[in-house]
Amino acid sequence: QLQLVESGGGLVQPGGSLRLSCAASGFTPDAYIIGWFRQAPGKEREGVSCIGSSGRITKYADSVKGRFTISIDNAKNTVYLQMNSLEPEDTAVYYCAAGDYSGVCGSNYSGVNYWGKGTLVTVSS
Repeated sequence: QLQLVESGGGLVQPGGSLRLSCAASGFTPDAYIIGWFRQAPGKEREGVSCIGSSGRITKYADSVKGRFTISIDNAKNTVYLQMNSLEPEDTAVYYCAAGDYSGVCGSNYSGVNYWGKGTLVTVSS
């Protein structure tokens, strides 16, 4: 069974850090672009960051540049999202996705082949 499983969400104070993990099972993600999306209450889903299997291709939303870092461990079939200097505006359900560049790094969701179920990040004092 093909799956993307997110973990690492939780409650954190403003200015704090969290590391999200996305573990791929049932397929090897090296043929895909892997990325993170988020959806805040009452808002549309938005792309956060994406990475190619070599790690050389990365992209970040303007709102998280300089604060979030995406990385990949191909030996573990896992992608990480290190989130620092978290702000209340980062509160959302974070989803892992795998697919082609236009889908995972862009807004063409038809290019996303797999979605995880999401992990909740709450930034609050």
